[in-house]
Amino acid sequence: MSVNVIRKHTIFQPDSSRVITRFLFNGEERATDLITKILALSEKQQRETLVPILRDFSKRHRSISNAFEKSFSRLTAVFDRLKIDPQTLTTTQKVLIGAYFTMEYSIEAAAFFNPSIVEDPDQSELARGEKRVIISFRATGEGHISSIVFRSGIIDRNNNILIEPTGKMLESPQHVKNHTYHKDSFLRKLEEMQTPVNGAYAIIKEKLPDNFTYEELKRYVEETRQLLQNNTVALVLLNEITWLASSHYEMDFSVDTAISERVIFPIAHTEMKGIEDARFVKFTDDNGEVTYYATYTAYDGITILPKLLLTRDFYHFKVMPIHGEVAQNKGMALFPRKIKGKYAMLCRADGVNNYISFSDNITVWRESILLQKPKFPWEFVQMGNCGSPIETPEGWLVITHGVGAVREYSLGVSLLDLENPEKEIGRLETPLISPNESEREGYVPNVVYSCGSMIHNDNLIIPYAMSDHASTYATVNLRELLDRLQGR
Repeated sequence: MSVNVIRKHTIFQPDSSRVITRFLFNGEERATDLITKILALSEKQQRETLVPILRDFSKRHRSISNAFEKSFSRLTAVFDRLKIDPQTLTTTQKVLIGAYFTMEYSIEAAAFFNPSIVEDPDQSELARGEKRVIISFRATGEGHISSIVFRSGIIDRNNNILIEPTGKMLESPQHVKNHTYHKDSFLRKLEEMQTPVNGAYAIIKEKLPDNFTYEELKRYVEETRQLLQNNTVALVLLNEITWLASSHYEMDFSVDTAISERVIFPIAHTEMKGIEDARFVKFTDDNGEVTYYATYTAYDGITILPKLLLTRDFYHFKVMPIHGEVAQNKGMALFPRKIKGKYAMLCRADGVNNYISFSDNITVWRESILLQKPKFPWEFVQMGNCGSPIETPEGWLVITHGVGAVREYSLGVSLLDLENPEKEIGRLETPLISPNESEREGYVPNVVYSCGSMIHNDNLIIPYAMSDHASTYATVNLRELLDRLQGR
């Protein structure tokens, strides 16, 4: 007998009208020619060209002139080539040039999927039985580049999610690269990526002080590059050093943005092809302090790098790479509290089975324990988690995904022991949710997938994606589910 699942009728669809600005650059040769043409216009022509651009695009962005000036600021090398001091140009010239080096990017045009849901830090002004929530999504646009976007809403006493109107003035964060690195931990991560038997490694190790900033590291790397410019192996290591360091950064959003207007778009080189499948969780430390963490996968077009995002207010975010032998695959999901004094993480170290790992350091994961192997036909190909475990008095609820014949993804549920979560108490023999006729068609057919669920009013709330295109959610009675998992 299967567990009763109530599929809701709310559909989260991609919206191609939601756009951000991005820097547009087609090489120095073309940039030089373009700037020359713009500066050849008379002052009157420059003004007449700029006015309709500002008129047309100011309705689509909170401060389009600032976006144009930001693009202009990235053209220093081109102006050096032209032997022009950018400070001698007028504001009109700067903004107009920036406009030609700016493009709009529709962040959700292709897909709006793989959601996770957490309790909003603000729970004020709610009626009894209501909870304010934040739902994160993986949004995909042109070139299949993924970013993280949000929606806010309220779950009412009947478990209906009432989504707040979405803002149209999207905003990317201000990028602040002010991380301070510690030499020992930085070199350990580097050794995981490359053998220390490398001429560049010894030089960099000698140059690095105990603590250093990203800008200092870039200078040391460039000095070493000049010394070893004909050593191909050394240059590879130097590129990886820069790649690793760029994975640390912080972001701030303006306080006048609605959460639906905040877009975490790839910033680091490690993320240039996308940010995938953020699994958000409300984490409570032993001292009661609450931090929202999200594990996600950064993709640069060749390799993946698990990373950790943290915030307390969804305005300021900090990003760090996850280190260690366990951090080699997709699908890491953090437990919402420590267990016996250690952080705990679900992972899929081999891409097929579910593992669990424990650590004293939230960004370093070295050993894992096999937790689950595919057991039933609907999960024979592989299995994984669909978000952080959810604590109940009777155990940790884990939403899993299984892949079966014809690459059909289904959602299942397992129950783990509260104090010894490496012990499985129960697992559903049949899928909780499999793609039905209205869910199976999309960019990737026959797939339902989630990145995080929660409990509300004694029901499990499961947001999930439908065939990598759009998303919806379902509810399950918690008592019925727990009884089934425990064989009652």
